[in-house]
Amino acid sequence: MSGETNRLIDLAKQMQAQPNARELDVLVSTGEQVTVALLSMALDALGCEACSYTGGQVKILTDSSHTKARIRKIDDSRIRAHLTQGKVVVVAGFQGVDEFDNITTLGRGGSDTTAVALAAALKADECLIFTDVDGVYTTDPRVEPKARRLDRITFEEMLEMASLGSKVLQIRSVEFAGKYNVALRVLSSFTEGQGTLITYEESPMEAALISGIAFNRDEAKLTITGVPDLPGIAFKILGPVADANIEVDMIIQNIADDATTDFTFTVHRNDYLRAKAILEQICTDLGAKKSHW
Repeated sequence: MSGETNRLIDLAKQMQAQPNARELDVLVSTGEQVTVALLSMALDALGCEACSYTGGQVKILTDSSHTKARIRKIDDSRIRAHLTQGKVVVVAGFQGVDEFDNITTLGRGGSDTTAVALAAALKADECLIFTDVDGVYTTDPRVEPKARRLDRITFEEMLEMASLGSKVLQIRSVEFAGKYNVALRVLSSFTEGQGTLITYEESPMEAALISGIAFNRDEAKLTITGVPDLPGIAFKILGPVADANIEVDMIIQNIADDATTDFTFTVHRNDYLRAKAILEQICTDLGAKKSHW
């Protein structure tokens, strides 16, 4: 989001406004729209004919889960037509539209997901992700100065690292790339280099080794104790959480001697309060002994 968007959100809070998710999507999508227009203007000034589009103009069709929408389909006909004419097409990331033409946003790291989705739709050889680091490192170089940049890593390894806290790529973008076999390359926006290629595993890479170490300080843990140990109990707990579009990370289930189980899982701390409210009702419905937040 741009600085102007953040200021608008702060102003809404000062006015004690409580925008719903749909209104919030309209607001936070403006930063990317300003950026693509300015980039197209800059390219035109350099003699490179360009055109900019919002996610809705392309059209990037999503579901209606505002602030956490998932891409369903991309109409690449307009992009292909401009590319055939030799134009540079600049598409706003992080956003799309639902079947009712409402603006939607894709959640944290949604621009990465947009880039991979467009590369998949266009059947590109590689999707280049430019960021503030020059590739994927064995661990966070800001924490460990001896961390090394990896020349190549598999989708599976990158997915594991992203799920455990590596912030180089958003986890959904890695999932998308693996599903549609889109080779990713992470590059620096500030320095030249080969970056890190993320692709499927090849025979020279089959030896067992440690690729990297990741950690996450944004996890929140929730536990229900004394849950009846019955078939389908995990679904009864996690089903409503999934229906609320909350992503669950780690899951631990312990069995006690009294035919009950303790069920623990983690979510991103931004989803903590919503998950907690859901579990409080689940606790009552299941007759669990108590919960720990």
